[in-house]
Amino acid sequence: MERQPHQWLSERSSEDVECQRALLALERLPRHVAIIMDGNGRWATARNLPRIAGHREGIESVRDIVKASAELGIGYLTLYAFSTENWKRPEAEVSALMRLLEYYLRAELDELDRNNVRINAIGKLVALPTRVQRILTRAIERTAGNTGLVLTLALSYSGRWDIVRAVQMIALDVRRGKLSPEDISDELFGSYLSTAGMPEPDLLIRTSGELRVSNFLLWEIAYAELYSTATLWPDFRRQEYYHALANYARRERRFGMTSEQVSASSNSVPYRTYIKELFDTLVQRRKG
Repeated sequence: MERQPHQWLSERSSEDVECQRALLALERLPRHVAIIMDGNGRWATARNLPRIAGHREGIESVRDIVKASAELGIGYLTLYAFSTENWKRPEAEVSALMRLLEYYLRAELDELDRNNVRINAIGKLVALPTRVQRILTRAIERTAGNTGLVLTLALSYSGRWDIVRAVQMIALDVRRGKLSPEDISDELFGSYLSTAGMPEPDLLIRTSGELRVSNFLLWEIAYAELYSTATLWPDFRRQEYYHALANYARRERRFGMTSEQVSASSNSVPYRTYIKELFDTLVQRRKG
């Protein structure tokens, strides 16, 4: 029997239980949510604080969104934690970010494990400081048998890097005679990416109001629904997350089909009415 995040479920408020029940009743929650966590620096600057203060507060958002995802039974949550381009930032900020990452993993590992979360990581991990690699490996190995939420941290990650790496590996296998060019398909190509074995994201969330994907999961988000919010990441907590999930549930995912084809296979009119009511309720709660 699959273990549930019992500790987190027991800590929810009655209002939170009500919101989650309403979302679960939709039966249209995404299986995989990916998030570009943006706006930590701007959050700190607006408060005349050093940038690292925004990153620290951002960790609280990570905690809340991970918990909410596990409570809702979402299968996969992938967080864009540190891109290859982020290495260009001031050395002091990069060092502080690496210390925060190490702190998060050490501080949260026991609780994540107790709540059945499996930790994963993608990216050029060898570029990370040795101490970070060590605790990351420990976290991945310790939670490998967990069957709940798969929390993937994209670290020193770049979508282009991952695609180029996959092409290089395929080219090597062709040269070695393991593959022929005719064998190459979408499915095979995907199996060479660092996200192999994970479903493609259904929903991509970006905070801070920016409208770009910033080199994140470029192959995998081909059919993802995109959601952008002006909320800065340190302020993005579960109520905003529920709003994004309700917004996703309202959408018609056609995958190349027509609206008529999609509607013919579902009882769309009463369903859409229910979605709208839930969406409007969440909007009012967020404003309150």
